[in-house]
Amino acid sequence: MHRPVASSFHSKDVSFTNIPVRKLLLTFALTLTFLARGENYDLILRNGQIIDGTGAPAYHGDVAIANGRVAALGKVDGTAKREIDVVGNVIAPGFIDVHTHAEDIETLPLAENFLRMGVTSLVLGNCGSSKLDLGKFYNDMERKTFSPNIASLVGHGTVRAKAMGGSFDRPPSAAELAKMKSYVAKAMDDGAVGMSTGLIYLPGTFAKTDELVEVAKVVGARGGIYTSHMRDEGTHIDDSLSEVFHIAREGHMRAEVSHIKLSGPTSWHRSEQVLKEIESARAEGLKITQDEYAYTASSTSLSQLIPEGAREGGKFKQRIADPKQKADIIKQMHGMLKRRGTPDYSYAVIASFRADKSLNGKNVPEAAKMKLGSDSLDNQIELILDVEKRGGASAVFHGMDEQDLQTFLRHTNTMIAADSGVRKFGESVPHPRGYGNNARVLGRYVRELKVLTLEDAVRKMTGLPAMSFQLKDRGVLKPGACADIAVFDPATVTDNGTYKDPHHYSTGFKLVLVNGAITVENDKHIGARNGEVLRLNGSRKSHAHLVSPRQS
Repeated sequence: MHRPVASSFHSKDVSFTNIPVRKLLLTFALTLTFLARGENYDLILRNGQIIDGTGAPAYHGDVAIANGRVAALGKVDGTAKREIDVVGNVIAPGFIDVHTHAEDIETLPLAENFLRMGVTSLVLGNCGSSKLDLGKFYNDMERKTFSPNIASLVGHGTVRAKAMGGSFDRPPSAAELAKMKSYVAKAMDDGAVGMSTGLIYLPGTFAKTDELVEVAKVVGARGGIYTSHMRDEGTHIDDSLSEVFHIAREGHMRAEVSHIKLSGPTSWHRSEQVLKEIESARAEGLKITQDEYAYTASSTSLSQLIPEGAREGGKFKQRIADPKQKADIIKQMHGMLKRRGTPDYSYAVIASFRADKSLNGKNVPEAAKMKLGSDSLDNQIELILDVEKRGGASAVFHGMDEQDLQTFLRHTNTMIAADSGVRKFGESVPHPRGYGNNARVLGRYVRELKVLTLEDAVRKMTGLPAMSFQLKDRGVLKPGACADIAVFDPATVTDNGTYKDPHHYSTGFKLVLVNGAITVENDKHIGARNGEVLRLNGSRKSHAHLVSPRQS
């Protein structure tokens, strides 16, 4: 017997257990089609441990696939073009990553780092940054073909920058606000699943709450979700959460707290309190969820160590050339360190600095000593300013507590998301989460530490994100659902990348299917490009664009 999903979403939300009549008719039609040509199915996965994505207990059985959809589960009779014995492996829905920065899928369409850890659907456009014209982006991608499914949010920062030119430290004019709302409306009408904000980044950091509410109302009216990289994930996280709740309330919409964390030692050990605040908002009737990556380090631009006012308007170089302004910037940086509770920048590791690749993999004190002869705090700040002046760098920031991570991870409404782009293998020293996030949850937090059950871990990667982001026919295994499937060995699934040596794919995945096409087999991406654009309105393209492994 299947139990309901362990979530406090209202009953009017998507049901995982009630199969609509149209789905049964579709399954019947598929069966008739295959009987007519002497076969029941395209593929049958035999003898697996089925975990359906709802949180229900695992059970032993088979999964049959026809025309890119799940046709039958349990004890499956009949024949198929191909049958694969997956005894000893879990058969689960393909994982859905709701927080990625995978716009680089345009140039890396195989998205191998994601597929090889079981991720079959990516939500792009997070932290306030997205393609502006999503309709064009979607059409271009469908012509090119790609391996995972993709959906996208529209980025508030992107539309704000377009509407306001280069001057951001002010409210928008009435005309500019109207432009922002029109850009967001078009993106939603083109199929965006919601809107994201990045409120520590330019230009979003200068947006006031009332501006965000007005733009969010456009999204709420179209049924989209509001996701936020909040203004503060440290000592002022309470105020940041209150702002998210206010926007969700006024916009009449669901909201997602992006990559929930408590950053910096002065903020640690408050995870239970943070979750109580979220639960209080949910008790009020708001639909608030959160996502998290399974690491105690974050990753973003090194520029976040510099006050945003110093970087606004594209005048950073002029400001640090002025001794008085530079002295003020340095003073502010000292204050930021003090509030964080760290004596220096040893927690920040340069991941990718194109102007000087010798610094990749070095923390800021190491880089300062290498380039300036001393790792004094003054030299560390000088190095950070110089890196920004020379084009900026991405960095990995070690700043979270393991127990806080586990507390957030256990919460029933926490999803698993990597906060990563598509990785070019061997390039720079990026955060290992882009290669191992989902496998790390299954290996470390399920098998080794037993923080989660296997069924709940799968639900956090599949059914819960599909429901929250309204990804139609995804995230669960049931007749009629799209055949996005991850088959993995729970005894061996492992993330292999480390902070110092991140470029290692996850292992333990026997098969990964996207819309019924085998894309990963025995831990190898075989080149299939059968991904689809997932629009909020649920429209789908045909599979005529499938690219065989030899063509990719």
